[in-house]
Amino acid sequence: MRLKKLLDLLIPGSVLLIPLCTSFVPTKSYAIPPFSRQYGTSCTTCHLDFPKLNDFGKAFKDAGFKFPKDDADFLKIAPTLLGAEAQKQVWPKSVWPGTIPGMPPIGLRFNTYFQFTGGSRNQYYPLAAPGTVPQYIPATDFQTGFFSIFTAGNFGSDIAFWVDDDISIGGDNGNGGLGDAYLKFVNVSRFLKMPTDSLSVKVGQFELDLPITQARNWNISPYDIYSEANIGAISSIASQSQNVNNAFTFAGAAKGVEVSGGHTYGGYHYSLAVFDQNTTAPGQTASPYVPSATGGANGGVGFASDSSYKNVYARLMYRFNLERNKESRDSIMAAGPTGPRDHTYIQFGGFYLEGNSQQGYAGVSPTGANTILYAREPYYRAGGDFNFNYRTFNVFGIYMYGKDHNQLPVDSTGALIPLPVGSTPAVPAGFVSSFPATFNGGFVEADYLVLPWLMLIQRWDGVDSTADRINGLMLSTSTPYFGPIRSERNRFTTGIQYLIHPNIKASFEYQYRPQQINTTSVDPLTGLQIAVNPFRVNTALFGLEFVY
Repeated sequence: MRLKKLLDLLIPGSVLLIPLCTSFVPTKSYAIPPFSRQYGTSCTTCHLDFPKLNDFGKAFKDAGFKFPKDDADFLKIAPTLLGAEAQKQVWPKSVWPGTIPGMPPIGLRFNTYFQFTGGSRNQYYPLAAPGTVPQYIPATDFQTGFFSIFTAGNFGSDIAFWVDDDISIGGDNGNGGLGDAYLKFVNVSRFLKMPTDSLSVKVGQFELDLPITQARNWNISPYDIYSEANIGAISSIASQSQNVNNAFTFAGAAKGVEVSGGHTYGGYHYSLAVFDQNTTAPGQTASPYVPSATGGANGGVGFASDSSYKNVYARLMYRFNLERNKESRDSIMAAGPTGPRDHTYIQFGGFYLEGNSQQGYAGVSPTGANTILYAREPYYRAGGDFNFNYRTFNVFGIYMYGKDHNQLPVDSTGALIPLPVGSTPAVPAGFVSSFPATFNGGFVEADYLVLPWLMLIQRWDGVDSTADRINGLMLSTSTPYFGPIRSERNRFTTGIQYLIHPNIKASFEYQYRPQQINTTSVDPLTGLQIAVNPFRVNTALFGLEFVY
């Protein structure tokens, strides 16, 4: 009775308060209400605090967006047949029949926010050019987040599909864009007489198989390590500079093909992806001279890579379900006193990415003729992860190390050219290897589901990049994080999220951010640049979102 009274007070009250203090979710996060319609069930069948999946939701996704067993028995809206079963008997003299969902599986999502920005928010005024008015950052601000459309389902024959698109971001349609869009051929292993679910193939645009998803994360703010690009340090001493300008981050979608196998809810799981390289972030571009495959004389859909080299990403993990009872341990969900629940488990994994960035320069050949020179710099990302769950308490984290080779430009005499190229009359004639640009970091997060509709979150994000600090001393705005006072920066985030309904969620997040600088001076003893008057811009967000 006390709990019912508490709910009667909290839920109506939250509906009154949230319009006054709502917040956006800058990370994409999709639960799929169309599945609720197709199966006549709640979002909480697959989700804890949407879009965070429970074990059944992981099995549903692994199976190609369908129930892992007896799917047809649970569908409330029968799929539409594309052909007849008899056509299978006369194939290849007939098209193999398929299905489409009985009703269009289309969902919408919207979120809005109200943000507080700390008192140091306008410490950047001294950086404005003389005679200009700097941007004013308000202490409080209402803003819209994502308005998105998405669809997903199964076409029969274990062929799954997913498409999501952000129609607008921050109320601006020009900021939107395509998220994931792919076909996944599930359990291809059955044709090769391999173990069940040991091989599936995904083709299109998709998030890499990260240990913890960024595109469908339930937090308000993204993970810092996933957003870390490797921008080398620029020094007044040419030999100490790093000619590295790699815009790749794990936060972006990949265009390519991925093979995977195993299960994410128990036992082994692996994936191997080959995808376009795009370290200079040019976006989709068309050539006025060379047609892409869909073009006639020129144009077409264009080209998405800045190099012919393809990146390779691999992940391997193993999850140990820890229930004592073997039948419960091997089931999709564990048996609890009040019904199925998530397993108690411990999971370990590792991941590795290899690429080869390319930077082009107008230079000279050994004969002195004008030519185009390319600095090709192999780069690597490697890390490990863990995930432990006990009933309603979940703690997980990753560590990642990044390394980019560093090719410094030299002129025809072999002398190093100061960076950036073009800041002096010197013209590149070649490159020499120097010390690499590296960074490392990760995050640890603890989620506690106090009640089925209430989750507490505590999180640490850390990134260690010497290049970011050196570039910060030069007050450069081209780095992933402006003006950090130290190479190591830490962010601590406290959050609370609760479901008003299974498809409506309110969120709060407070971020204790790293110190930054806007002023430097020269140390009279060493002659080196040093930071002065550091400050911290903490933030708080209140959010509201729904999916339909």
